[in-house]
Amino acid sequence: MEYHEAADFLFDLRRFRPKPGTESTARLLAHLENPHDAVDCVQIAGSNGKGSTARLLERTLREAGYSVGLYTSPHLDDLRERIRVDGRKIPRTAVREYVDAVGEYVTARGADGESPTFFETMTAMALWQFGRENVDIAVLEVGIGGKYDATSVVDPVASAVTSVTLEHTGILGDTVAEIARDKAHVAPTDAPLVTGVTGGPLEAIRDVAGDVVTVGRDVADGSGAESQPDVHVEYGGRTNHTEAAVSVDAGEWDLETRIPLLGEHQAENAGIAAVLARQVGDVSDAALRRGLRSAHWPGRFEVLDTDPLVVLDGAHNPGACEGLAETLDTYAYDRLHLVFGAMHDKDHREMAATLPTPDTVVTTEPALDRAEDRAVLADVFADGGAGTVRTETAVADALASALADAGSDDCVLVTGSLYAVAEARSRWTRTDVPKRIRDRADARDALEEANVASDDVDRLDGDAVHRVVRTALRDRQATVLKEELLRLGGECALSGLDRDEETVDAVLMGTLAQFETLVERLEDRSRPEGVTDIARTLRDTLEIDAGTGVGDDAGIDAGAGTTIDGDAETAGTERVPARPDWRTANSSGPPAPWSDRTAVMGILNVTPDSFHDGGEYDALEDAVARAEAMVAADVDVIDIGGESTRPGADPVSVDEELDRVVPVIERVADLDALISVDTRRAAVADAALEAGADIINDVSGLEDPEMRFVAADHDAGLVVMHSIDAPVVPDREIEYDDVVADVIDQLSERILLAEKAGLDRNQIVVDPGIGFGKSASENFELLDRIDEFHALGCPVLFGHSHKSMFAQVGREAGDRLEATVAATALAADRGADIVRVHDAAENVAAVRTALATRDPERFEWEP
Repeated sequence: MEYHEAADFLFDLRRFRPKPGTESTARLLAHLENPHDAVDCVQIAGSNGKGSTARLLERTLREAGYSVGLYTSPHLDDLRERIRVDGRKIPRTAVREYVDAVGEYVTARGADGESPTFFETMTAMALWQFGRENVDIAVLEVGIGGKYDATSVVDPVASAVTSVTLEHTGILGDTVAEIARDKAHVAPTDAPLVTGVTGGPLEAIRDVAGDVVTVGRDVADGSGAESQPDVHVEYGGRTNHTEAAVSVDAGEWDLETRIPLLGEHQAENAGIAAVLARQVGDVSDAALRRGLRSAHWPGRFEVLDTDPLVVLDGAHNPGACEGLAETLDTYAYDRLHLVFGAMHDKDHREMAATLPTPDTVVTTEPALDRAEDRAVLADVFADGGAGTVRTETAVADALASALADAGSDDCVLVTGSLYAVAEARSRWTRTDVPKRIRDRADARDALEEANVASDDVDRLDGDAVHRVVRTALRDRQATVLKEELLRLGGECALSGLDRDEETVDAVLMGTLAQFETLVERLEDRSRPEGVTDIARTLRDTLEIDAGTGVGDDAGIDAGAGTTIDGDAETAGTERVPARPDWRTANSSGPPAPWSDRTAVMGILNVTPDSFHDGGEYDALEDAVARAEAMVAADVDVIDIGGESTRPGADPVSVDEELDRVVPVIERVADLDALISVDTRRAAVADAALEAGADIINDVSGLEDPEMRFVAADHDAGLVVMHSIDAPVVPDREIEYDDVVADVIDQLSERILLAEKAGLDRNQIVVDPGIGFGKSASENFELLDRIDEFHALGCPVLFGHSHKSMFAQVGREAGDRLEATVAATALAADRGADIVRVHDAAENVAAVRTALATRDPERFEWEP
């Protein structure tokens, strides 16, 4: 079974159960031999805030060292987002395996009229995955209500009800009190239910749950008295454009921290998550503070830009819109440009009345059958007194229109549903991945990685020999691209998954001329499918000159993100990557050495225990002499590290790391090379930049929530590495569907975090993290496909020096210089912007040889 067939099987299941109850989910889990029995589960119910609270709890428990499963809904782009283990989406291979295991059973139940629903089957898959991954704790977001929800098949160790409003009255009850009683059935047997509910609904919850811990602010009830919650929270307001201060006081413990979720309601959600974390785990104050601050949750008052202010928020009912309006009121802006798309079963007039009155509104329709007609929504806002009101068929076009209207001091707000937010968010997150196609085998790999049906792979592998780009689009956009490219004589293969709510993998194949014409046709603003933004990214990816329709010479492709040219039956020509400039926010700084060639970063470990050179340079004078020698060998960057991340390495204190690196940086800052600090701690990075460093090399991939702000405050370069664990956990196996595609996917969100802190994408360098949670074979695949990382729009660093991957080619520790040098030459040839190595002279020579081979006249160095 292929992945798209498994996903289609799940989506084809009915959405609602005629008779409520958890029996169907229980029977399905019994068929799977109850894989969840050993997992401690936490249920989180509520009308609003349950997803945010689940994420806050999950991230906090992970910070405390637990392995955590997270089950949420709906998803933004990919079905697999609903089920995560330690932050990673369930692999496609696991989805196929699950459907293989349950397909016959579900079909048989369907024949009896008792098929599990989509949500029940997804819930069982989540619990199945959490059991097979042996997580310590699973955090489950309740779907609807509580009493009959599929997640209530578990016996939770802790639970919460975040809030209660009128919703799903046909299922849960006609009054808020009735709905509260239904949700209260998630209460655990041996622990108090945690809730942010107040007033009459709280009493209804107490009637069902008994023991309750209340969390919230002191608020006046109907009689004028103040309710006193058991756990008091305060919202301290925004500390910057993406974070807010919160405090939690539980009497016997308290904390103050910042969270990346804005709004007073999010302070209550953070308080609920903190109480739950204390109930279910051994969680320190430090883990609480750092975990809550690291709980990024896409599409929930997410600030994507400040010039103009761009906010995405998935508010989908009047209560959520009210919270959105309150939070937006804390920002200063001139005019409000609203992009609004909602589902047809929502109270649109009340949502519009709750939002601030916009100066302009563009109503639109997410690509779902349940989306409300844009003309209906336009009438709602016109009746509500909005300024200019117009419509666009596609969310992408509506967003582009609003951005075009907005001045630098205005605000563009996208809201109405998470589906609208997901389509808008793709403007920042979609990656068009160039594919290196050398022969038919490469072509087949590219098609199979995109889940193209096997028959189409057989038919098309011979066509994928010119320009090949892999991307992910909404179904109707993918259909338009396929039709247009076919008309031009190109080819386009789509994954078998055909669902409005899912993105569709697309492999575009054609000559450069065909792509040039395709881009011109897509840029026609009269098209209603939302493809003009896709044209923009294709133009960038393939380096097609705007206005001329002429790309670079067919023999040499000049742009980062382009593909290898050449017919599969003949020798392909190689490209010379044009790398992004560095520090665009700091115009006085020089261009980066990797702006037009592969640069060499020399490793200087001032540690006693690093895996290759530990103890050789931990004395100050030895470190300085080593740095001077590397500069003499023509390295471009010196990377100074004071903590080993080798497998099994013991962490060092911040003070000890500072004592190791800062004196060295102060002594070498004036050398003729950029200085990088290799650290995962923001405090060390800050001190290193003050001492004269230019770049932060963060091997943890921004696990310290302050790191991105330190880099932005100093206008520094930032290397963001894909890292499962730092230090490396020995023998930990991670399942990837496609290691390159999966790492690109995860790095894209890390890049976005750095951008939201104020960094320009050109200041960010990405590192696929060789050796960090990857096997030797996966490391070699990353090397072979390193050019695909240019799809992220950032320079790419490859750090392979003397690593254990070379044991696969018979080179053991201490005997890996030659293998390292060979990999350096390959990385430079494949488009790596920076190679990070221990041995300066040998690897500088390897890079120069690779570059001279590609372009002898351009790359010429004096002896």
